[in-house]
Amino acid sequence: MLRAGIVGLPNVGKSTLFNAVTRTRKAEAANYPFCTIEPNQGVVIVPDERLAVLSKISGSQKLIPAAIEFVDIAGLVKGASKGEGLGNQFLSHIREVDAIVHVVRCFESEDIHHVDGSVDPIRDIEVINTELIFTDLEAITKRKGRVEKDAKRGIKEAQADLALCEKLIPHLDDLKPAITCDLNEEETKLLKSYFLLSGKPVIFACNVSEDELAQASNEPDKHPLVSKVREYVSHAHSASAVVISANIESELTDLTEEEAAQYLNDLGVKDSGCSRLIKSVYDLLGLQTYLTTGEKETRAWTIIKGMKAPQAAGVIHGDFERGFIAGEIVAYHDLSELGSYAKCREKGKLRIEGKEYVMKDGDVVEWRFNV
Repeated sequence: MLRAGIVGLPNVGKSTLFNAVTRTRKAEAANYPFCTIEPNQGVVIVPDERLAVLSKISGSQKLIPAAIEFVDIAGLVKGASKGEGLGNQFLSHIREVDAIVHVVRCFESEDIHHVDGSVDPIRDIEVINTELIFTDLEAITKRKGRVEKDAKRGIKEAQADLALCEKLIPHLDDLKPAITCDLNEEETKLLKSYFLLSGKPVIFACNVSEDELAQASNEPDKHPLVSKVREYVSHAHSASAVVISANIESELTDLTEEEAAQYLNDLGVKDSGCSRLIKSVYDLLGLQTYLTTGEKETRAWTIIKGMKAPQAAGVIHGDFERGFIAGEIVAYHDLSELGSYAKCREKGKLRIEGKEYVMKDGDVVEWRFNV
């Protein structure tokens, strides 16, 4: 299961958000730095309204949604790359995740201490970004020293390694994250093997106050701090930002689904910030979903974007991939609109796809195989 790590400065709302996202109270949320030492981990359900619709069509006995793992990583501080604030330990936790959720404080409060004494989300982002880049720069410089001799001897792998290091060092030296470096396909593939901290995909979570949530969610460019973050990360990180209120999300954990929906509606918000965040992280990880449905269960299966039919079938069981024959596939929107397989077949919406078919998000599938 792929993992997303929640990072940020101390006291920006990481642990509160983690508790809300995972619908647990596993992470201690306290108003002092380093209240999280060991990373908390939790499996998070990916919201998917399609499951309930398909379940009604099939009369399914149960629903099984897709899931990803979130990790709550302790707050980083300036100098973490040099060991400040238990930095080395925290940075190693970031290295183990597949994507980063960077929580940024976008609210003022006299009751919640800010580690730098004032609220400035761009400065906060740059503090974290700088520590990740410094760590990567040190690692790449060491790697360059290790491969130089082999590169001079004409070893192709070492030459490719050296060329990438020489391309990355000035980029990182300009305090630009590795993920924004202009690389070709081969270089991008090689970069993944470096496990660089600033080479991981990132999404920014703008944590706003309860009374600003409606405006920030519905008109983010009118919120002074959220708009700054959105503009900055789109240019400096080629990344997106979502709006959340960790405190509001924390309150929702004690409510039923219907009560939570009514509460958000009363606030003037259409959807949970956590719901949007989870979906965005799922997409950020390069994941998509196909669906199976029947009387026993309706289920969401997680696959990598671009995966072909046999490999997607193998996610259910290896025999499905080994003995793959074909997939009987209908798009979710067609099945939900027409209401039955019979009508989809009648309208020509049900089709048979073979080994070269590239799966699409929302495909509803019945696999044919023989072993």
